[in-house]
Amino acid sequence: MGLDAVKAALPEYAKDIKLNLGSTIGTSTLKPEQAWGTALACAVAARNPLLLREIADEASTHLGAEAVEAAKGAATIMAMNNVYYRAKHLIGDEQYASIPARLRMQIIARPGVDKADFELWCLAVSAITGCGVCLESHEKTLRGTGFSRDQVHEGLRIAAVVHAAAVALDAQAALA
Repeated sequence: MGLDAVKAALPEYAKDIKLNLGSTIGTSTLKPEQAWGTALACAVAARNPLLLREIADEASTHLGAEAVEAAKGAATIMAMNNVYYRAKHLIGDEQYASIPARLRMQIIARPGVDKADFELWCLAVSAITGCGVCLESHEKTLRGTGFSRDQVHEGLRIAAVVHAAAVALDAQAALA
């Protein structure tokens, strides 16, 4: 069912989110693999089971198996990195910047998809988790690969709407 199932499950108070789901993902100016990889990575990060199942189902019609795994990998690696780098930044002690992470991050070097697409997915997940350090880093890398501000903006729009859908679905489930 995909996005239609998500839209059907959203409550009336989330009508804007329902409308935005179709317009941000379905009519994105990003290439379909970029848009659906972003949506899938964000659905993993947003953690709502219904949203994740339905977006994963529809994303698999737009992504190859390797891209599906890479999108899930982007969400997973950023779950670790966003906590780590945001915490180092928020502590406010510059000396932490010189201490190596010593955390495995091999998927970033070999994601299995175009490196720029993987960076876009990492940026979108970082927007959901609120890591400014990671947002800045991934945006700079994307711009260096030739991504326009409009393309970065599209990834952020998808992240915002997918996350909002998860919030609404979680609220409905908790209140049911």
